[in-house]
Amino acid sequence: MVKKVDSKQVDKGLVLEPHQIILRPLVTEKGVHRSTRNNQYAFEVNALANKSDVKRAVEALFEVSVEKVRTQNRKGKPRRHKFRYGYTKNWKKALVTLNSEHRIDFF
Repeated sequence: MVKKVDSKQVDKGLVLEPHQIILRPLVTEKGVHRSTRNNQYAFEVNALANKSDVKRAVEALFEVSVEKVRTQNRKGKPRRHKFRYGYTKNWKKALVTLNSEHRIDFF
């Protein structure tokens, strides 16, 4: 006998808190340009977080309304220290577009 499972009852597993999802804002020259022109902000986020998690975290931490979230998985770069070769860590970047009436001030 096959038992039907409601999608709401399925355990989603690990649930991250908002301060665990947003690791740090990325304040760069390109990011400042995007924030003034397009109302977009860049964050380094937890690699386990998806777009809905990022949206929920930004809305909870900064009390703003989020329209769109775009994510990128960034590869680590090769680096050398003295005679050893290695790589920096892989990380995840999120570009968050806010509603036109909301702003985030980092300074």
